[in-house]
Amino acid sequence: MNGPHHHGYVWLGSGDVLVKPGDAHRRPDHPEFRSAQVMPLQCADWLLKPADRIEATFEEPKEAADWYDAQLNRYAELFVGSYAPKPSYEETVRVLSVGEDRVGGWWVSGGRFLSLNLIACSPHRVRSDLACPLR
Repeated sequence: MNGPHHHGYVWLGSGDVLVKPGDAHRRPDHPEFRSAQVMPLQCADWLLKPADRIEATFEEPKEAADWYDAQLNRYAELFVGSYAPKPSYEETVRVLSVGEDRVGGWWVSGGRFLSLNLIACSPHRVRSDLACPLR
């Protein structure tokens, strides 16, 4: 991928893994970071994970927003208690169109956490030093 695009990432796992004890394994300087299946502490650090962690890649904001909404709908039955409402489709398209990330995280049934992310790439708006994992 040469131009600006977004990579989609999903993590669904036990909330206990997020703090296993502590969060060192979620930081890039930790030896387990690349192989750890848990989401990173900083969203842009998804780009440091192996390319096979990418669920989908999008050059068009509307296609990425469609994917994000589809993922929310896919996991909707798992949501428990109160959680932030899902962002509007229009707002997702807007933030992706200006090169921002769309990130969401929700506690779901069974003490699990769902992390749903569209991470800007080539370049990342805040972390332009990060290379595209597909290169």
